[in-house]
Amino acid sequence: MRFKRSLKQLGMAIAALCVSAGASADMAGAKLAIVYDAGGKFDKSFNQSAAEGVTRFTKETGIKVFEAQANYDTQAEQVLRALARKKLKLIISIGFSQTQPVQRIAAEYPNVHFVIIDGNAQGKNVNSVLFKEQEGSYLVGVAAAMASKSKTLGFVGGMDIPLIRAFACGYSQGAKSVTTRAQVVQNMVGTTSAAWNDPAKGGELARTQFDRGADVVFAVAGGSGMGALQMAKEKGKLAIGVDSNQNYLHPGTMLTSMVKHVDNATYEAFMKIRAGQFTPGITYEGLKEGVVDWALDKDNRKLITPEIEKAVDAARAGIVGGTIKVVDYRETGSCPQ
Repeated sequence: MRFKRSLKQLGMAIAALCVSAGASADMAGAKLAIVYDAGGKFDKSFNQSAAEGVTRFTKETGIKVFEAQANYDTQAEQVLRALARKKLKLIISIGFSQTQPVQRIAAEYPNVHFVIIDGNAQGKNVNSVLFKEQEGSYLVGVAAAMASKSKTLGFVGGMDIPLIRAFACGYSQGAKSVTTRAQVVQNMVGTTSAAWNDPAKGGELARTQFDRGADVVFAVAGGSGMGALQMAKEKGKLAIGVDSNQNYLHPGTMLTSMVKHVDNATYEAFMKIRAGQFTPGITYEGLKEGVVDWALDKDNRKLITPEIEKAVDAARAGIVGGTIKVVDYRETGSCPQ
């Protein structure tokens, strides 16, 4: 198709592109698209959660969605422009790295609606969906500190940006609410988008943290985090997954996962545009909205004692009720000691 040829001519590395032959009867002429970031659709984390929302939407409505991947910022702008030229109804961009590209392309195509997940882009035709990751991270910090014998916890982040530091800060606050003895050893994989796709380095950073006494590691690093989770299994330590429920990856090693329902965000965005609804501006979603949480299921049930579950539930209630205030690193630029 000409759409595919145009992307090839631009030298794109499109991971997946599903083209609808035509809109469904109840949405005549409407076209939808999603652009995943460098982690890829099948990263078992952030992007994959978004993809699950697409699958759910298509299954329920029969409406196909264009799916593409942008491996770096310049490519994101090219992909978004190519999609906008098709006069699509809505384009969802996954990941903060697409923030500036979305803002530029949205200004060029004011009749196309855009949703940016995890980024804050300006524009009358842009909705920015941001999450209160620090709240969910606080919960897994509580669980980690209670499960840890050494009270030294590890944190492996992907790209060194305020968003990832917000995860680390929430994690630290939760741990220290259990005991002031808790220490969090932090390392970031890198400073470019390549940091999301280096499982070898993710594993090496986790190994170093274990050597320094950590016995639980929270991996917030996309594909790189897979290496940290694998290292925890090899070393007989505990690990915490992120974004999707990753407990199933290594049952018996995965203490829990900090779940961020990106799938709900993508699903709801498509459903709203289908209903003719679109609200520009910023949407914040956290524990109260049921969008971030911790994961407790058959794969980690044996690792979560009644005491840990009770403490995490109490922390959740405190955050939702307002008696526990979790500092957002993105607002303060620092984390409580």
